[in-house]
Amino acid sequence: MAGSPKPDHLSRPLGTITRGTTGVNRLRRSDRWLMHDDLVRTRLREAPDPLVVDLGYGASPWTTFELAARLRTVRPDVRVTGLEIDPQRVVRGRDGVTFARGGFELAGLRPVLVRAFNVLRQYPESAVAEAWATIRSGLAPDGLLVDGTCDELGRRCAWVLLDRTGPLSLTLAWDPFTVERPSDIAERLPKVLIHRNVAGEPIHALLAAADRAWARAAPLAPFGPRVRWRATAEYLRGQGYPLRVYRRRMRDCVLSVPWTSVAPNAWPAP
Repeated sequence: MAGSPKPDHLSRPLGTITRGTTGVNRLRRSDRWLMHDDLVRTRLREAPDPLVVDLGYGASPWTTFELAARLRTVRPDVRVTGLEIDPQRVVRGRDGVTFARGGFELAGLRPVLVRAFNVLRQYPESAVAEAWATIRSGLAPDGLLVDGTCDELGRRCAWVLLDRTGPLSLTLAWDPFTVERPSDIAERLPKVLIHRNVAGEPIHALLAAADRAWARAAPLAPFGPRVRWRATAEYLRGQGYPLRVYRRRMRDCVLSVPWTSVAPNAWPAP
């Protein structure tokens, strides 16, 4: 009805405006992972409504269009909506992608997948649990959330995968030709972990063990960093670290573990 007040989720988006830096192909590593992850693929294919939200896409929507194109290889009828809390960044939709103003409340949508990259990095650590809970409450029943961070060129990426019950896994992915050792990825850990890379915390122990295993695999360096990383990962598994085994050949170095392996000490359950 004309003149009716807007619903709360449209008039008061939850969150604060962030810097909004972005770039073409910046999120390619996480996108590739989403395209091939068994759980994500299953949830997308089985969803009654294959709606995906790109939360906080920034000053330019290029990565939202890229996400849509890549996920359509999994499910051709996927619908993607980019949400930005800054109304000046909301652009006109095209190519089957729409844009709207919204924040952690997801503008009232019920997506099967939410990608929030480089959003919570600009918030204090104390805000993570509430933000996660708010986003998860808006997911479809089998919905997933990817909360991640990457550098400006997308060469170093890290993300947490969550469902409505909480975090499921942590994945680190990096360009094997520009990263000297696994712990170099620490500067791009998600906000929930970036301040926990200190002695006594599980994430610090994992990265330290990865560096030791990387050094142990140094004799394989002449065969290239991917071969060296595969040997590193096998050694870590032999040491009891539950690294995920990828059956397909990966162009990136990828380290993925269950959340229970890296969950911070004395951190509130989200």
